[in-house]
Amino acid sequence: MGFKPLHDRVVVSRFAEETKTAGGIIIPDSAQEKPSEGKVVAVGDGVRGDDGSVKPLDVKKGDHVLFGKYGGTEIKVDGEDLMILRESDILGVIEKPTNKKSKK
Repeated sequence: MGFKPLHDRVVVSRFAEETKTAGGIIIPDSAQEKPSEGKVVAVGDGVRGDDGSVKPLDVKKGDHVLFGKYGGTEIKVDGEDLMILRESDILGVIEKPTNKKSKK
């Protein structure tokens, strides 16, 4: 990937939207919500403290994360839709992810 986030920024690839409900109803594109789960693609170096030390981020490349619905900035890098978030916008890391596929 030709993009490296700075400081406490994290690049996330959203998982594909659900196109069916649990009951089997197909959801049209106009009614689908953007997923708030994704896979961490790249992370910045960390937060720089007042004393100049760098505290590394808690998330790492490959983590399955949950983030706020309206947070972050959408970008396109090498034809792939990605999100740039601050680490504080990430709500948590999902320990045992389900078999979801990244949106491509």
